[in-house]
Amino acid sequence: MPAYAALARHFELLLAEHPGYGQSERPVWMRSVRDLAVVYRWLLAELGLSRAALLGLGFGGWIAAEMASMAPEDPAQVMLVGPMGIKPPEGDILDQALVSHIDYARAGFHDPAAFEALYGAEPSTDQLVEWDLCREMNFRIAWKPYMHSLTLQHLLGGVRSPTLIAWGAEDQVVPSSAAERWRQAMPKARIEMIAGCGHCVEMEKPAELVRLVTTFAQRG
Repeated sequence: MPAYAALARHFELLLAEHPGYGQSERPVWMRSVRDLAVVYRWLLAELGLSRAALLGLGFGGWIAAEMASMAPEDPAQVMLVGPMGIKPPEGDILDQALVSHIDYARAGFHDPAAFEALYGAEPSTDQLVEWDLCREMNFRIAWKPYMHSLTLQHLLGGVRSPTLIAWGAEDQVVPSSAAERWRQAMPKARIEMIAGCGHCVEMEKPAELVRLVTTFAQRG
């Protein structure tokens, strides 16, 4: 995606596909997002990259936060964009079980034209299958409670890494009311709101995301 291509001009990126998502083999034993985060901590240890900065988008923000909570002094920086993982004080995280695949994906964009530019007015059957596979895995590891942890907010207090909390101001998937809870939970966090943008910041406002991430990471 353009956001990743732009970031790769400034940083070395490691873009992992979550186990069990897309076409990867499903780990039948996995039952929580924290399980997934442990696997990624394991990966960083194998690669000798324990000090790598963490960038998590949406669901990936939850994973990155869990990773940071496990090793509070390790990440060089933590950057979370519209993260799931903490229950918003106002509003609810959009429930994928209550809407169609297409309606859920559309809800991630403030501008319908941005969605259609990526997926078309009628997404392909292959795309619908991909969304369905991801949805089923989400239900496997993040269903009760739905898309948040009862413990994460209390475990983030030890994180000592500089932290950026970025949020699309018109996010209809994860209410931006959660942003302040994230800031309060992480000692070195600050918030940046992105105007005219929904949940999928990396796809709807890639230039703004790259600017925020690049500036923040280079300062760190």
